[in-house]
Amino acid sequence: MGALHHECAHYVYILENNVTEINFSPVGFGTDESPIKIYIANRPPIDDYPRMNELRGFVPGEIDHIVRHTSNHWRKVFNVYAKFLFDWENSRETATGGTDLPDTWQAYRDTRLFQPASIAALLFSIPQVHAKHSTFHLVAGKTYAATLDLPPLTWLDNHFAINENHRVIVTPYPDYRQLSNARIATLIALMETVSQRT
Repeated sequence: MGALHHECAHYVYILENNVTEINFSPVGFGTDESPIKIYIANRPPIDDYPRMNELRGFVPGEIDHIVRHTSNHWRKVFNVYAKFLFDWENSRETATGGTDLPDTWQAYRDTRLFQPASIAALLFSIPQVHAKHSTFHLVAGKTYAATLDLPPLTWLDNHFAINENHRVIVTPYPDYRQLSNARIATLIALMETVSQRT
C-alpha cells in the first residue's frame, strides 16, 4: 500500500506541475556516483526546483540562494546534513589518515555539500535500492519511509530503522531537534557498523 500511495503521489505531482515526461531516474542535488543517497519528501518551493527533473550538483552560492528565498526549514535541512556529512567524512579521514576536509561544518556546507564531487546526494526521487551494493540509502523521516516500497526494516528504536543487506537506514527528519548532534553520532555509528559487516 505504501508503494502504491507514493507512486500515485508521484503521478499527481507530475500532473500538477505539468511535467511532460515521467522520469524515474535520480532527481535532486549531487551526483549519481555519490556513495550516500539521502531521500527527502519535499523540494525547495522556488525557481525551477518544483519542476526539476534531473540530478545535478549545487553551484557555489546556491544553498545560500535557497535559504534566503525560502523559510528557515531549508536552512535547517542543509545545516543538519552538513554537520552529519562533515562528521562522517571526518571519522573516515581519521581512520585513513586523510586531511582533506575544510576546518568547519559551515565551510563544508558552503564548499562541498551536494556539489558535483560530493560524497552525498539529496534526492527527491523514489529510492532505488539493491542488495549487496556499497551505496547507503538514508530516508528522511519515518512518515516518508512509510509511503515508500522499501525492503523489510528492523526498528532499532523510535528514531532509526535499518535493512543492513540493502544498506537502507530510516533516520529522523533533518531538523535540529529530530536529527540532533547525538543522533547524528548514532547514525554514523550505525553506518560504520554496516560498513564493517557488508
